[in-house]
Amino acid sequence: MTSPLRRIPALLIALLIARPLPAPAQATAPLPQLAFLGFEAGAGLAAVGQHVKALRGHGLRCDRSRRDHAVQDCRGTVVDPASGRPLALWLSAIDSVIGILTLSSHVNGVELDSLRQGLERRYGLVDAKVQGGQWMLQWVRQGRMLRLTWRIEKGEKIASVSLVDGRILDGWGRRNRIRSMPDSARATHSPAP
Repeated sequence: MTSPLRRIPALLIALLIARPLPAPAQATAPLPQLAFLGFEAGAGLAAVGQHVKALRGHGLRCDRSRRDHAVQDCRGTVVDPASGRPLALWLSAIDSVIGILTLSSHVNGVELDSLRQGLERRYGLVDAKVQGGQWMLQWVRQGRMLRLTWRIEKGEKIASVSLVDGRILDGWGRRNRIRSMPDSARATHSPAP
């Protein structure tokens, strides 16, 4: 008869062999860029203008800010390729780079559900937030945000998709804060050349 102590090494070897190996590290697929109808925040104004024309839209009409000539507010329309519906477009560009871009339109319940489900399939499920009479879904990645907002106005649903590049807006805000400082303080806060 074998002693119980002699069986321990054999048991340990059996346990080591039977133990599952650690799973190989899985490569995570990069998350898709936040975009809507081919528009992305952070794109150049000229590229956005070309994309507006590609979507059978009217050329952008832009006005420079009187307070800061680096800022342009632009308006136009594009046609949603899926529905053929015109969408109002508004954007704010800083140094000809898009900081904020919004597309909006009246929608019915089916169109809103389709829009919401398409964004959730592409970017993942997020909780809806309510602020006053407005609902919102928001996705944030690498300093950029995509927000779907909808509300009822005069008995009709209005939905908008906004694309925001926080890095561009933050840089513009820092630049304005530095510019408004007295000369003595500005030298210590200005970026090195």
